[in-house]
Amino acid sequence: MTSALEIEFHGVRGSLASPSASTAGVGGNTSCVSVMAGDQRIVFDAGTGIRNLGNRLVQAGPSHTVILLSHLHWDHIQGLPFFTPLYLPGNRIDIMSGPNGYMDLRAALKKQMSPPFFPVAIEDIAPQLCVRDLLASERFNIGDLRVTTARLNHPDPVYGYRLDFAGRSVVYATDTEHYSCVDPALRKLAYGADVLIYDAQYLPEEYSGDQGPSKVGWGHSTFAAAAELARAAGVGKLVLFHHDPNRDDASVAAVERRCRELFPRSIAAREGLTIRLQRGLDSAEQDAA
Repeated sequence: MTSALEIEFHGVRGSLASPSASTAGVGGNTSCVSVMAGDQRIVFDAGTGIRNLGNRLVQAGPSHTVILLSHLHWDHIQGLPFFTPLYLPGNRIDIMSGPNGYMDLRAALKKQMSPPFFPVAIEDIAPQLCVRDLLASERFNIGDLRVTTARLNHPDPVYGYRLDFAGRSVVYATDTEHYSCVDPALRKLAYGADVLIYDAQYLPEEYSGDQGPSKVGWGHSTFAAAAELARAAGVGKLVLFHHDPNRDDASVAAVERRCRELFPRSIAAREGLTIRLQRGLDSAEQDAA
């Protein structure tokens, strides 16, 4: 029986890429997660992890990829100019994101891909590229796949996404800061989802300022808030994401253990991790790193 959804992690770090011997097990690339829904490929964010995905895609020939950007901070778009399918005729890349409060999405991407920041202009890849501005809260279909968006809590506007396909669902909610209660918008977005991918950059003691400077207002969350949301929304599996660049492999494993005490069906995202949600069956995991 084929998978309804296949989720693969290509970049799991937050804020800044952090390649080193001590982070090699989890991976040092920034945010990028791909989802296959039938023959449709959706990619959450275009951090440095998207480069390896693009290199792999070109080996299989022309393809269609939809990229849903949570927001436009560097760690979520830095890999986009290095996504090889952009430069090869026959490919189609649709890039979408919600309003950022400053400029439309095409203007923002054009600014990124212009001198003195990058030598190739966005006009040079126009035949392969389609850019769409989403509403802050919107539902739309990509074939048989249903996409739901919701605005999250971050210093610059950021958006979470829910994908529903063939009776299975995954929610991507990164770069969001928890409130003193469970975020009602996130609870609604994640309600009953099979997989919740959630920002857990800080430890509770780091967030509060008991360990180092307070991170309140920085736009990120903790594994404890993740577990609380997962319980409130009744999700099947919680994936801790957007790991702090200073957190080595052993520290990420410790976060995972602490979270499982609060929500046993938790796992820390690692590059190469694949989660398959099969039609009518329980999910299956494969660590392909």
